[in-house]
Amino acid sequence: MPKYQFSCKVHPQYLPEQSAPDEGVYSFSYTVTVTNTGDIAAQLIARHWTISDANGHTEEVKGLGVVGQQPLLKPGEAFQYSSGSRLRTASGTMHGSYFCVAEDGERFEAAIPLFVLEAPHGSGPSRRVLH
Repeated sequence: MPKYQFSCKVHPQYLPEQSAPDEGVYSFSYTVTVTNTGDIAAQLIARHWTISDANGHTEEVKGLGVVGQQPLLKPGEAFQYSSGSRLRTASGTMHGSYFCVAEDGERFEAAIPLFVLEAPHGSGPSRRVLH
């Protein structure tokens, strides 16, 4: 088992009540669970996200901590938080990494695997087909 390792699981969700498809606004929430799967305590210091929509528009988001916190996780401990993102298209992707520092001063990155943000079909601009 690697000495320094965080694993990340993400559960995205479309938010129809905060979206306006006719105006090109699609809102999503996502819940991230970060677990220290290594064998030494470490702190999540910063985040780096890459967010892409279906038109190829990409945005990078960097910042300290997550939801205003920099959790220190002992081996086996998990931290869960929810956040959100808006896209101009009904689907897109997110991925990124967390910058972490272990108790012994070792620095490492934890990858956040790519996940898909997708509004259900029928959430796009309304279109009527006339026969």
